[in-house]
Amino acid sequence: MSIPKEPRQIMINLMYLVLTALLALNVSNEILNAFRTLSSSIDKSNESIESKNKEIYEAIKENEKAPGQAEKVRPYREKADEVVKRADEMVAYLENWKKKIVMEAGGYSKDDPKFPDRMDNIDATTLLLVEKKGGEELKKKIEDMRSYLLGVVKNPKLLEPVMPLRVDPVKKNDHNPTGDWSIGNFEHMPAIAALALFSKYENDVRSSEAQVVKELFEEAHLKDIKFDTIGAIAIPNQSYALEGDKIEASIMLAAFNKAQKPTIAGMSGGGTTKPSVNGVIPWETIAKGTGLQTVRGKIELQTETGPVIRDWKFEYMVGTTGASMQLDKMNVFYIGVANPVTVAAAGYSVEDVSLEIPSAEVRPDSFGRKGHFNIWSDKPGNVEVAIMAKPKDGNGKKKVGVFPVRVKRIPNPVAKLNGSVGGGMSAALFRAQIAPAAVLEGFDFDAKFQVIGFSFSMLPKGKDYVGPYNVENRAGCRFSMSKDIEKAMSTARSGDRIFIENIKAIGPDKTVRNLSPLLFTLN
Repeated sequence: MSIPKEPRQIMINLMYLVLTALLALNVSNEILNAFRTLSSSIDKSNESIESKNKEIYEAIKENEKAPGQAEKVRPYREKADEVVKRADEMVAYLENWKKKIVMEAGGYSKDDPKFPDRMDNIDATTLLLVEKKGGEELKKKIEDMRSYLLGVVKNPKLLEPVMPLRVDPVKKNDHNPTGDWSIGNFEHMPAIAALALFSKYENDVRSSEAQVVKELFEEAHLKDIKFDTIGAIAIPNQSYALEGDKIEASIMLAAFNKAQKPTIAGMSGGGTTKPSVNGVIPWETIAKGTGLQTVRGKIELQTETGPVIRDWKFEYMVGTTGASMQLDKMNVFYIGVANPVTVAAAGYSVEDVSLEIPSAEVRPDSFGRKGHFNIWSDKPGNVEVAIMAKPKDGNGKKKVGVFPVRVKRIPNPVAKLNGSVGGGMSAALFRAQIAPAAVLEGFDFDAKFQVIGFSFSMLPKGKDYVGPYNVENRAGCRFSMSKDIEKAMSTARSGDRIFIENIKAIGPDKTVRNLSPLLFTLN
């Protein structure tokens, strides 16, 4: 294009070029308002994540207070203390940067004091983060925080690929030939956009804090003996015997672990023990004399926090005539299910033997076998089972044996999704799930639980918190009962976090159980 020679035309062309440049630099109000909305949304999401982080952190502290847990949990709680402290300091550091940017851009708006008066100011970020090298300091802070968080856990390789707090490299271009991180992220960035970006960094800090605190919670219990309480019991195969009969018993912890090897000490009352097999110590003796016989001793189990020692005792009756009872599934009745019992009385026909139990219903064996009964109980506590038999003259009944039995509720099931209690799950597998399940683990009876309610929420990676959405149905709950849940699941992608909480289930005893929440990170 030829250059005009007239001064007037030259001036017009220069003014056109200047106007074009100004239009190129001008950021529309629509874009600025979008950044303001984005910043507010991320801030609300950060509040939600921080609240959930506090729940996990408080769970660690509560576990430390549990009997016998202090020494084991304390090191992990102390690590969690430091993680929470440093995360709070990092968020405060980022908040301070946001304030400095606003003040450099001209101060806060009178109409909306959370945001700058000049949202489109592009000089503040350039001055503070590029020219004054603030971006280099910020970059190092992020890198140091990420390095610290990964160094806290035992297996950082599990968290490294999914931890959101990171410094991504900047691509080189004509404007930024060296790939300078500060230039690539902050040069000529509007002040409101910088606030949104710093809110995103805060979100990364809180999300990474959640991953590490959750991992510390799980590490604190990796070596747990997998039962809740420790109590010694001794179970004879028969509680009544004739003189000269062989009596056998199993002495164990109420809930044992096959990897543990308990030992017996200080036993009195006769009999001999054998080395433990799968946590059970066999005992046997030959019945002598008549009347009530007592056997007692101590059982010891070595754990990572030191030895656990409990006293145990059981009694058996020796006589010339009488009765014996065998509980098919230990000396416990469970509410809501059929408890099978086999009964016999020495000197009496099996057809003449029956049971009487207060607060329980005794039904005949479903297969018609004589001497076999099913017990249905509806109230927890201790009951005495009376074995009744018809005398030889056929007149009435007489009590030939009494045996104490504990009546307990069925233990709580465990909430699972696709057989998992939480942690990582592929996004594709998660989208195919139908509903959480209530699984009764390690329970010998045929008892099933139905999930009748839960709440679902999701934190998509880099997006707003979704939910919670509640589902309740006495006949059973599925994700498909909520269109909101179906919609959220269909968009689930790697990096999203899933929260299934307030899980309720009902079992054969018709009592509603509150189950532990399910927390997943999709990969």
